[in-house]
Amino acid sequence: MKNKIEILAPAGSMESLVAAVRSGADAVYLGAKDFSARASAQNFSLDELKEAIDYCHIRGVKAYLTVNTLMFDSELQKALSLISDAYNKGIDAVIVQDWGLASLVRKHLPKLRLHGSTQMSVHTPSGAKALYEMGFSRVVLSRELSLREIEEIRKACPIELEVFVHGALCMSVSGQCYFSAMLGSRSGNRGMCAQPCRLPFKAEGGSDYALSLKDNSMIEYITELQKLGVTSAKIEGRMKRPEYVASATSACREKRDTGFVSDTTEQYLRNVFSRTGFTDGYIKGKRTGEMFGHRRKEDVTASNEKLLRDIRNTYKNEAPRVAISFEFTANIGELPTLEVSDGTHSITATGDTPCEQAMTVPLTDEKASALLAKCGGTPFFAEKITCNMGEGVSLSAGKINELRRNALQALSEKRCQINRDPVDTPKIELAPYNCTNTEEKAKRARFADNDIPDSFKDFELVFVPVTSKEEDIRNLIKRGFKVGVEVPRGMFGREDSLRKALIKAKELGVNHALVSNIGAVYLAKELQFILHGGFGLNITNTASLMWAESMGLADTELSFELTKEQIDALGASIPRGIISYGYLPLMLCRTCPGLTAKTACKNCSKQKFMQDRMNKKFIFTCDGNCTEVLNCVPLLIPDKINTFLKLQFHTFRFSVENSVEKVENTGDFSSVNQNSTAFTRGLYYRGVK
Repeated sequence: MKNKIEILAPAGSMESLVAAVRSGADAVYLGAKDFSARASAQNFSLDELKEAIDYCHIRGVKAYLTVNTLMFDSELQKALSLISDAYNKGIDAVIVQDWGLASLVRKHLPKLRLHGSTQMSVHTPSGAKALYEMGFSRVVLSRELSLREIEEIRKACPIELEVFVHGALCMSVSGQCYFSAMLGSRSGNRGMCAQPCRLPFKAEGGSDYALSLKDNSMIEYITELQKLGVTSAKIEGRMKRPEYVASATSACREKRDTGFVSDTTEQYLRNVFSRTGFTDGYIKGKRTGEMFGHRRKEDVTASNEKLLRDIRNTYKNEAPRVAISFEFTANIGELPTLEVSDGTHSITATGDTPCEQAMTVPLTDEKASALLAKCGGTPFFAEKITCNMGEGVSLSAGKINELRRNALQALSEKRCQINRDPVDTPKIELAPYNCTNTEEKAKRARFADNDIPDSFKDFELVFVPVTSKEEDIRNLIKRGFKVGVEVPRGMFGREDSLRKALIKAKELGVNHALVSNIGAVYLAKELQFILHGGFGLNITNTASLMWAESMGLADTELSFELTKEQIDALGASIPRGIISYGYLPLMLCRTCPGLTAKTACKNCSKQKFMQDRMNKKFIFTCDGNCTEVLNCVPLLIPDKINTFLKLQFHTFRFSVENSVEKVENTGDFSSVNQNSTAFTRGLYYRGVK
């Protein structure tokens, strides 16, 4: 079949890499010791990385390096050096999350294929278009998309699409989870997630594990994804054991190549790892309470030693996956030769002993061919053998076997040669800080509704949802507010309706848009809005600020995972600000935590709560498309804002407050004035790992 979908397997260790390749993977993705979104995986040193790449290339398998974490300024040079080293070692592509690092790779390593990580939160046609125009070869789509939504993206843009088809599901959209960071300073955006979501959280009317989803399994849909033109079917699991990798890879390969998964492989897959079974709710577009699950005792005990041993037996031997042709030449008195070709590379091996006259039985084509066909223990199999022998030739079986081994060894070495010009380690140049400092930072506010007190009229900008009623926006403008509209971070399946809403807002006289997703940036820019970047863009370094400016943003909020010192050390010319007040969004979810087994996601228009083991309550709000899980206490630092040296504005982010609370929290309150209310200073003083 032409254009077979790629089976892409995780390789958290060399053992997992071997299991993936021997089980039929077409490509693997792996991380180095630094800058991997799975920092707890074993990962690879530079020497091990070269060994892994060579192992893959000999067997016709591609290797992609994950450098998919957010970067701080102090890390950019090291990250780019790592990618340059990997390029020189033959890596086929690099997967990145950080916008600044991506722009540096594009500038310094233009020939290296660049893949946009699922951590970039791309889930719309406009998001895919943005990456394509930025020079990305491929985008790893958000896991929460339906088949129809994937098809919509495929039709809109020629960029390669990579879709997760099996493995763990985070409750939050990847790249938009700050839960672990806020609760324990371990940032999921930096590969250090502590997975607090897998602990018990009791939702009002919902599950006891309100943030834990079953593992995703869309293997059944691989044929449909292939027909849509999806390039790669990806398996999650760099922290999982080799037996899991082997089972998932085998299942995907069987489904693609034969149209079904064997009963044995299906049994292996279900027992080696699951959380109350699997779900395909997202790809079907049916987001119900049936999607929730957690790791039970029976899930753990199903993965027993006998099962693991049986799975290991499926990949204990080398898999013959590279077709070759032999041409054997032997004449009396001459050194025998064996030419081997894989269709791209050709090698000729020569024996060290001349052929002799046969004293009794001469060497036949059949015998020579039978000896040459014995490629066991190698990744090669002889598809065609041609023998050119004179009459009465004698050559021992041992010499023919030696000739075959030497030829295959030379071919292996040829297949892992790097056919690209090496690059020197680039030296990055970050633009110095060049903004106007003001003692008083401009105030902005973001509202989840249109209940805005008059005291906000003197704010530089107030943002309301782009989906607000026309009458409400018109009234706000009439009352004297400087109105902008916020494009939601979760745009799944509603890009057309959001485009119409933006156009309508423009007609009402609104020219400013708050954009926290790359798809929103592209869409609002296309409609000629003044762009204000939101926290969801995850800006954590100077290179990302330079990228934001190059994208046409007028200014941007910084990530709230930065410390005050890191913020003050940033360069670049684009104005920047931070969130100074608000119940920070810890998760952006496509599935509502409040669902039960018998309910489906809908716009409930209500605030709901869930409670953790410490009896802390977290509010979540749903708009029918996505749910935001908010922190249990508000961030409050307006009284400290003037100690931040290099900010031009700060934002009050109102989500669940009533009108009185909104007014009260706009002052520069000190902690003593807030002694009746619990609050947090966020990560601005303690930072993240």
